Amino acid sequence: MKQNNLQFNSKHIWHPYDSISKPLPCYMIQSACGVYLKLDSGLKIIDGMSSWWSAIHGYNHPILKKHLVQQVNNITHVMFGGIIHKPALLLCKELLKILPKKLKCIFLCDSGSVAIEVAMKMALQYWNNNKKTRRIFLTIRNGYHGDTFSAISVCDPKNSMHKLYKTILPKHFFAKKPKIFFKEKWNNYDIHSFLDLIVNNQSTIAGVILEPILQGIGGMQFYHVEYLKQVRLLCNMYDIPLIIDEIATGFGRTGKMFAYEHANIIPDILCIGKALTGGMMTLAATITTKKIAHQISNNYPYKFMHGPTFMGNPLACSVAQKNISLLRKNIWKKQVKRIEKYFQNKLFLLLNHPRICAIRVIGAIAVIECYHNINLKLMQKFFVNYGVWIRPFKQIIYLTPPYIIKTIHLKKLIQSIKLAINDNSLFIF
Repeated sequence: MKQNNLQFNSKHIWHPYDSISKPLPCYMIQSACGVYLKLDSGLKIIDGMSSWWSAIHGYNHPILKKHLVQQVNNITHVMFGGIIHKPALLLCKELLKILPKKLKCIFLCDSGSVAIEVAMKMALQYWNNNKKTRRIFLTIRNGYHGDTFSAISVCDPKNSMHKLYKTILPKHFFAKKPKIFFKEKWNNYDIHSFLDLIVNNQSTIAGVILEPILQGIGGMQFYHVEYLKQVRLLCNMYDIPLIIDEIATGFGRTGKMFAYEHANIIPDILCIGKALTGGMMTLAATITTKKIAHQISNNYPYKFMHGPTFMGNPLACSVAQKNISLLRKNIWKKQVKRIEKYFQNKLFLLLNHPRICAIRVIGAIAVIECYHNINLKLMQKFFVNYGVWIRPFKQIIYLTPPYIIKTIHLKKLIQSIKLAINDNSLFIF
């Protein structure tokens, strides 16, 4: 029966960034609790990925689970058009407690990609209602913002996984990627490319969009806080909205509640998702200032033209509100600091390994960059057999574990990486 299920899966079910004709192997998960995923075989494996950054409190968290069950017994879904409900109200009130006072107006949506779509629409409609035609966005190379069309139009057109669509996407401005690392000495040359583009195209740029401090799928690079400060300064100077994509980095992952806090700046439009519900359900939000929100709304008969069917879903809002109340207790700060310290103490010892070209650590994120591409199929199998779940890509092995993870689990994750990098069969030469 188990084999039949896997065969059915490989023939009929598409998985992220995969082929339907020659898919990568999948592993049947029976249950999940704490930091463990339990396979159908009975094997328990330590999750080093938090299900793509989202399950920050681990799986089956008793408080979140209890809250979700209570909401199921009340109301599971209702349209958001013309209706408001308590879970949405409580969530938005909770969000305003952790956000800068400048960010006041919240649009609830389904996923991170949709949050980016909404943010870009906000910027475009803001300028349209200002009687100005601005349709181009400025961003930086190696960025990633999602898989829907507007989102992928601001992903790097050469290095991203979406280059297949580049001939049919709108053309935007791409500054050279920041080169100065998070804690290196700053030099103003790093901002020159961005500076030239914003100065020379200020009258056509609808908005600036970028991931703060950490570029995710673009190579897991960490850039200097001064770069983000300079971007904020230039956006102020030329009155261009700054959109910050915190979908991956938000809710403590880099050691701050939001990664933009490292640079002590505030965006004009903020996108959040992934860990918003503690990994329990899909939910995202786009949050902006009253200035932008009212400029969009005041030009009758034009309203903000976006409305997902499951916008403001009560189940998702309810569990997200409880997740944020958990985060506001600030236990996550000690948890993330402990993870960061352990990564620094143990992983940097591998820097001299001939297969590794770089190691980067910030908060509860560790990146091991290799000289050669990884054979994902074989390395994934190796990790599962060792009892861990790590999902590499290209030349990158990275860890984003749940904040609740214990030292014994971290030790096993790192030991598995040590063994993997010594195995020639797991790399493509």
